[in-house]
Amino acid sequence: MAGSTYGTLFSITTWGESHGAAIGVVIDGCPAGLPLSEDDIQSFLDRRKPGQSKFTTKRKENDRAEILSGTFEGKTTGTPISIIIRNEDQRSRDYGKIKDCYRPGHADYTFDEKYGFRDYRGGGRSSGRETIGRVAAGAVAAKLLRELGITVSAYTRSIGGICIPSEEYRYDEIKENPLYMPNNAYAKKASEYLESCMKNLDSSGGTIECIITGMPAGIGEPVFDKLDASLAKAVMSIGAVKGIEIGDGFAAARAAGSTNNDPFFCENGKVYKKTNHSGGILGGMSDGSPIVLRAAVKPTPSIAREQQTITTQKENTVVTITGRHDPVIVPRAVVVVEAMAAVTVTDLLLQNTTSRLDNLKTIYCPELR
Repeated sequence: MAGSTYGTLFSITTWGESHGAAIGVVIDGCPAGLPLSEDDIQSFLDRRKPGQSKFTTKRKENDRAEILSGTFEGKTTGTPISIIIRNEDQRSRDYGKIKDCYRPGHADYTFDEKYGFRDYRGGGRSSGRETIGRVAAGAVAAKLLRELGITVSAYTRSIGGICIPSEEYRYDEIKENPLYMPNNAYAKKASEYLESCMKNLDSSGGTIECIITGMPAGIGEPVFDKLDASLAKAVMSIGAVKGIEIGDGFAAARAAGSTNNDPFFCENGKVYKKTNHSGGILGGMSDGSPIVLRAAVKPTPSIAREQQTITTQKENTVVTITGRHDPVIVPRAVVVVEAMAAVTVTDLLLQNTTSRLDNLKTIYCPELR
């Protein structure tokens, strides 16, 4: 299958299916000498694994990371890093009733049309469980970024119509509620809304916000490989994401140039902006301000309501989805967005090392700088 590899210099290839023996990722291009342990990866995987609360699937998976290659004595060797996460609680029988029909909102129909064959057990390669490999790779990328003073953090901004105003963010509360929202009071309102969705055999969508801090200016390319374009591709490749915006995003369409532009000023020889409507990106390159992106996540398509659909033989029918499914995808997708942003920024940082002669002199012949 094409399309399972992402990145140029820091590249990741995910593999495995939802109901197969395991899922994993191969990371190529990670520099040697980075301290890395399975615990570094596990802390990321624990944030997306199932069974965390009543708002996540009851599938029981330990999601334990095993590093098979690419490290020695606690550090990366510069060779491909292979990580495996074994599936332990597959219930393929849950999908027996839908093997001959297409679930609304899923990739069943399109996958069948493309390949003439599909793994109906949880969606196979199209399952959200594929994102485990992305998260493992994101943990490695995030560890590398921290060595460079760059941090990537994501959280739930909204669930349904319940959205936290930016002036009411309390970042220290993100890990205090199961929805990963930066305000416990709003998380309580969102939880009540989700409970009503569950009672009505329905699901909810929401938005995830991600902030990247510590980025130097000039990362990204001015034409096709723009930083914002690369981030958009990375985040939009997450199955449940249906939209993305950078900075003010769609609100910029309602603004005037006089209010949308970010005035520059200089202080102690450093360049700053008074505002950050651009979301930290100008002309496809980072401008030194925090990078702000938001992802719109659709409601979970697997709902226990009767829905109209068709069979694989193109006959009209109805289907009711049973099994273990999240009533909302957003909380577990937070770390997936964070991971893909980290992978993208890492790749572009490595690519940027060849953008100036001074950079090469610093690496290979510092005496000539």
